[in-house]
Amino acid sequence: MGGRLTRALVALALCVAVVGCSDDSQDPGSDESQSQSSGGSASPTDSLLVPDGIDLTPGGSALEVGDVATVAYEVRQAVVGVLDIKVTRLEKTSFEESFAGWDLSAEDKAKKPYFVRATVVNRGETDLGDRPVPLYIVDGTNALVEATSFLSEFKPCSPGSFPKSFPSGKSVDVCLVFLAPDKGDLTAVSFRPTQEYDPITWTGELKKPKPPKKPKPLRK
Repeated sequence: MGGRLTRALVALALCVAVVGCSDDSQDPGSDESQSQSSGGSASPTDSLLVPDGIDLTPGGSALEVGDVATVAYEVRQAVVGVLDIKVTRLEKTSFEESFAGWDLSAEDKAKKPYFVRATVVNRGETDLGDRPVPLYIVDGTNALVEATSFLSEFKPCSPGSFPKSFPSGKSVDVCLVFLAPDKGDLTAVSFRPTQEYDPITWTGELKKPKPPKKPKPLRK
């Protein structure tokens, strides 16, 4: 398919990372970290300043697809993002189905692709334009897998980041691409901004990818 796709795929591979947690006392996908707790536990987000009237979802909450979590995280030092995140759909796809025409290496073929769709509302005071959506997936080994970035639009699943302008009150539907190493499973979607944070997770049924939208016919 030409060099452009090959170069884009190289960038794709470089942008994928598995984040292993060195804290042996609690894996990101462990039963303890995903336990359902109405009160939650103290976490680094408790000290973040959020607008009045916003109640954050407790760390450690185990949610289902369709549930909304209100979260806060430090975008950079002394700059806080506050979001309503609703994970709406989990999709199990294949390279044959969604990556037709891509020049896949043996390393790429050893992974398993998933799409995660979500609706996100900016509830804070920080414009989060062009920033990544702070979600991971948890694979079958309890490791966090980071979303894949693309040099250009990936039509089967986009956008994978916030729009160039994403101020307070704005809402966006996003679709994130995850490549799980070693043909790994998607066991949960996770919001875990720091290693110390007891993650909020979403679980649900894996479905087939949505068919791409057909272009509207041109008017005569």
